[in-house]
Amino acid sequence: MKEVFINALGAFLPSNPVKNTDIENYIGKINNQRSRNKAIILKRNKIKNRYYALDKNGNPQYSSAEMAANAVKHALQKSEINMKDISYLAASSTLGDVLVPGHASNIHGALKLAPIEIANFQSVCASSIMALKSAWLQVGSSEHNCAAVTGSEFASRYFRPGFYEPYLTETKQQTLPFEADFLRFTLSDGAGAALLENKPNERQLSLKIKWIDIRSYADRFDACMSAGEANGKPWGNFNNPIEATQSGALFLKQDFKILNNMIKIWVAHYLDLIDQRKIEIDKIDHLCSHYSSHSLREEAITLLDKAGALIDEQKWFTNLYEKGNTGTASIFIMLEELFYSGKLERGQNILCHVPESGRCVNGLMMLEVI
Repeated sequence: MKEVFINALGAFLPSNPVKNTDIENYIGKINNQRSRNKAIILKRNKIKNRYYALDKNGNPQYSSAEMAANAVKHALQKSEINMKDISYLAASSTLGDVLVPGHASNIHGALKLAPIEIANFQSVCASSIMALKSAWLQVGSSEHNCAAVTGSEFASRYFRPGFYEPYLTETKQQTLPFEADFLRFTLSDGAGAALLENKPNERQLSLKIKWIDIRSYADRFDACMSAGEANGKPWGNFNNPIEATQSGALFLKQDFKILNNMIKIWVAHYLDLIDQRKIEIDKIDHLCSHYSSHSLREEAITLLDKAGALIDEQKWFTNLYEKGNTGTASIFIMLEELFYSGKLERGQNILCHVPESGRCVNGLMMLEVI
């Protein structure tokens, strides 16, 4: 297999930063009441700014596919290639804009590229690493010389009151369950992209992909972060969409009991890669770890410290607190900022970590700066 390089990265954040005090001015107040859970959720995640593809009237300003296309264009502006050089597109997202066709098809259409090969990856956060691995293998096997990979999310549109109020009316509840309200104040919108080639840049740094390791543990866990079902019944099995909405099948929710047990599994995967000598702690110069909230970082650090496998916190790079949790787009948005920060030097190693709480997936990737 040939060597493959990330030669450019792009990010697209769809608005001005939204402060915590302004969140409900965009996603709305459920039953016209401020959330009683907001303060504790923000204390846990410590996010200060986020971005929404909604305006203050709750109207979409972009589609997820348009944001992804803008991220690719942003990467191309900083690259040494042209749009026509891209012959493979891998797209990732938790939820695309429509049920059919696939997200990659709509991004391809938005880019107005000539006919190319595409692949679509729908999961939660780790779909970004799935898409990256697909492109890495495509370029490394000489099927393609240049690939674009995207991650994009438009979560805020599902946080508007109309997605919840029919459920509250039907169940005669006054407030949302914490497991549903949590994600309303945790997730935000945006897109990122990477351009992969079979040769490094000539005039600027590149990131050589050394390996990508992804594992699903769905055999051990029920769904943790989920949408599209209620009490085990898929939304399409209800008599109609109204009944599905009234049942709560159409809102995102997080099961915290399951989530807490997943952290140990993610750490165990990391420790296994250390045992395989894929990861040598003292040779890691930067760690880009996608965590959804600060509280999860603290729990992971405690476990890693006890195991004697903690990478020095000075080497951790994140922009969660200023750019928000953009799900599958997060790893691209992190790498884009780090790549163009001036902090990288030839020979450095970057470990990327993307855990996913959907039904427990963990992805790690090692990059070398050249």
